[in-house]
Amino acid sequence: MLSDEELLRYNRQIMLPQWDIAAQEKIKASKILIIGMGGLGCPAALYLASAGVGELWLADFDTVELSNLQRQILYRDTDIGLPKAQAAAKHLQQVNPHILIKPMVAALNDDNLLAIIEQVDVVLDCSDNFNTRDAVNTACVQADKPLVSGAAIGLSGQLAIFYGSRQWPCYRCLYPRTDDVMATCSESGVLATVVGVIGALQAHEALLCLSNLGAGSYGKLLLWEADIPTWRTLKFRKDPDCPVCGHVKNEEKS
Repeated sequence: MLSDEELLRYNRQIMLPQWDIAAQEKIKASKILIIGMGGLGCPAALYLASAGVGELWLADFDTVELSNLQRQILYRDTDIGLPKAQAAAKHLQQVNPHILIKPMVAALNDDNLLAIIEQVDVVLDCSDNFNTRDAVNTACVQADKPLVSGAAIGLSGQLAIFYGSRQWPCYRCLYPRTDDVMATCSESGVLATVVGVIGALQAHEALLCLSNLGAGSYGKLLLWEADIPTWRTLKFRKDPDCPVCGHVKNEEKS
């Protein structure tokens, strides 16, 4: 149940006819895992915290560096050298004291990833390497959890929502190659606003998943070219031979 202070805090959302108090109470009871508290994770976490998601689990074992401050908008100069997950948790708690922030500074691996994902409602992949994305996708399929994946490099961004345990495709359906090398911001650079746009959209899609507001963007890859700027939407299908989700029948679980 929402307190009087929470009703006032979230008033602009609650007054929406598509949202209402029931939706607000639903996200208050929800848990989201954000993997990677960098350029994507920071804006995503800020919007989710402000919107009133009950628990945010922040997974990142890196520390804050000076070069992060150009785009990782949660951090300040005084955070340099601190673990990102802990610094982010401190600032997010100040943004919204009504929610629970759980920083996780240990690396996610085969021993703990599935068990952690099983405890949350939605996963946001804000990481920047293929191996992590692939492992998170596999765990989400096994745990029957939706995965909101964002990526940004240079002046380009992309967004996709995967639900391989249902009738929708998973990350491996879209990217079947396991030997691809993903470029990183440290190698190719990135404009600060590009990660901001994609991170905010990840938060938006997570709220859709939690509240059942709208159909979501399952089976679609959204591409943004920031220098034009323009959006493109590419549709893709579940791969029946996908080694991760191909065994799931093309029908929604009850």
